[in-house]
Amino acid sequence: MKIAIMSQSRNLYSTRRLVEEAKIKGHSAMVVNTLRCYMNITSSKPSIHYKGKDLDNFDAVIPRIAASITFYGTAVLRQFEMMGVFPVNESVSISRSRDKLRSLQILSRKGLGMPITGFARSPDDIDDVIRMIGGPPLVVKLLEGTQGIGVILAETRSASESLIDAFLGMEVNIMVQEYIKEAEGSDIRCFVIGNKVVAAMKRQAKEGEFRSNLHRGGTACSVKITPAERKTAVEAAKTLGLNVAGVDMLRSSRGPLVMEVNSSPGLEGIEKASGKNVASMIIDFIEENARPYRTGTKGSKQ
Repeated sequence: MKIAIMSQSRNLYSTRRLVEEAKIKGHSAMVVNTLRCYMNITSSKPSIHYKGKDLDNFDAVIPRIAASITFYGTAVLRQFEMMGVFPVNESVSISRSRDKLRSLQILSRKGLGMPITGFARSPDDIDDVIRMIGGPPLVVKLLEGTQGIGVILAETRSASESLIDAFLGMEVNIMVQEYIKEAEGSDIRCFVIGNKVVAAMKRQAKEGEFRSNLHRGGTACSVKITPAERKTAVEAAKTLGLNVAGVDMLRSSRGPLVMEVNSSPGLEGIEKASGKNVASMIIDFIEENARPYRTGTKGSKQ
């Protein structure tokens, strides 16, 4: 098969691993810089151009779209879909997962466990929001933040009020969540491919930090997940329509709580922590499912 990998750099670990495993299995893998793709969207025959040449005759595309280029990246991916190329994750599912508020609303509608989350616009409602969440302490998150950036723990009521008021005064969108104390600064990343959790790791925040992201200095190790965690991870990915996803959960006294569903999960942390060849499994999924004009998604259509 001929596989396109949408990535801004062929030197990134995840990109390199996907190219390696595709070639090992006898496939052709081409890395295309998403921002260098340009499209003819008015022609009766949709096309994508890259460095002066047509990108055609691909069987599948693996989107590795950075959060900062979601709008342009999903537009390019939609063009691939219009050309009949099989997407590992469909453009609409990626857009859905990148909208943190919308994705949580969809997951909530399906009855999946999540931290109590509030969303408001007016500073006049701060007191009610804090009361509704049950804090302090509270976790305040920028909706546009990634890799732990824009995630702040407010430990007192005065700090909560000041922080929320400051963000609202800057006219940025935030959500406020309860702090899950029993998680003790750790979370679980489940890597879902198709309808299975193929690998899992526990991420632990460094001392004095509550964010467990590896980019924030957290550490990762292999972990045995419970049947409830496995079921929650698979259902979360399915609900958002993602074939490949990293589902982040907290272990709480009331069961697993979904924090976020990542549509372009990194491979380095999960492969090293679990010892699993996740890149190979993604190529296996493509081999089993890639068909012209097929997405393979069966999740929410919201």
